[in-house]
Amino acid sequence: MKRKTTLLATLLAILVAVPALAGPKNRSHVIGFYNLENLFDTYHDEGKNDYEYLPDGANEWTEAKYQKKLQNMARVIAEMKKDNGVWHTVLGVSEIENRHVLEDLVNEPAIAEANFQIVHYDGPDRRGVDVGLLYDPKKMTLVESESIPFTFEGSSIKFEMNKEEQANFRTRDILMVHGIIDGEHFAFYVCHLPSRLGGKGVDTRARGGEIAYQHSMKMMKKYPGIKCVIMGDMNDNPFDDSMAKYMRGRKNINDVKEADYFSPFWSMLDAGFSSLYYRGEGNIYDCILCNYNLAHAQKGTFQIQPIVKKKFYGRIFSKPFMTNQSGQYKGTPFRTFSNGAFVGGYSDHYPTYIIIKKK
Repeated sequence: MKRKTTLLATLLAILVAVPALAGPKNRSHVIGFYNLENLFDTYHDEGKNDYEYLPDGANEWTEAKYQKKLQNMARVIAEMKKDNGVWHTVLGVSEIENRHVLEDLVNEPAIAEANFQIVHYDGPDRRGVDVGLLYDPKKMTLVESESIPFTFEGSSIKFEMNKEEQANFRTRDILMVHGIIDGEHFAFYVCHLPSRLGGKGVDTRARGGEIAYQHSMKMMKKYPGIKCVIMGDMNDNPFDDSMAKYMRGRKNINDVKEADYFSPFWSMLDAGFSSLYYRGEGNIYDCILCNYNLAHAQKGTFQIQPIVKKKFYGRIFSKPFMTNQSGQYKGTPFRTFSNGAFVGGYSDHYPTYIIIKKK
């Protein structure tokens, strides 16, 4: 009975949503991603290694520092709204500790009027960092969501870890959110692929890309014509295997076939753009890819738009206040901590976004 009730509720939501969300044909929607760089509260989550982000921990993470962090994150989101004229319809986030920090964030005065709703699941990461998604309920109606576990079964990849190591491996789940925007089905995937620490993780990041891609193929089969977007901190550049091979990302939009994804930040990386710096080099790990249905949309439906110099289909959002203006790290993102000291910055990543609009 529960299963039938859930299905009925979903169908009713879809039927109600289509006329309610129908709006001007020229309405644009901002779809973005932001790594919030360790947005932790000041309380211990049972079973998680979050001790450095406690008042008596290594970072001396006090309520005042937490409130400053929230204000900073909200300021960036509000500044993007100023630039675009509208709030994000969808904003994927990573490096958040729990739902509580997202609730505090969306209630910050700078962004409270957006009335962002939250999709979040507690994941298995040992530090307790998760991914999540914020959405504007006036523009998107939620149909369903799923936390997709990171597993090794059924993969085509040869892994360095043995079976015992694989069984003990923990990383972030991939979040899938299925919603309807102006009558069209969308599936959003939010990823935070395994770290590069120690020069490792090439195979596990590839596996993360494989998981997201395979699930999206199932959604496209189940919902013909659905627009799919894969976003996140990939800990890889667009040309790396996780995205170019296992997500089938393509640099040029004209090269995108039905089983491919368009990877707009690849050409931006080639042109010298960066969303973060790793070991002194500029990279774009904060990527957003869209499927064929969004890259080559049918007339009258949503399509990704060129937004930078009428040439690039993505934007890396950076402002002077988000960037170090002097010293050793001049020109790089102004982060929360520097060399172990709290400096009151924003994030070590710049947010990224795309814009979609009906043709």
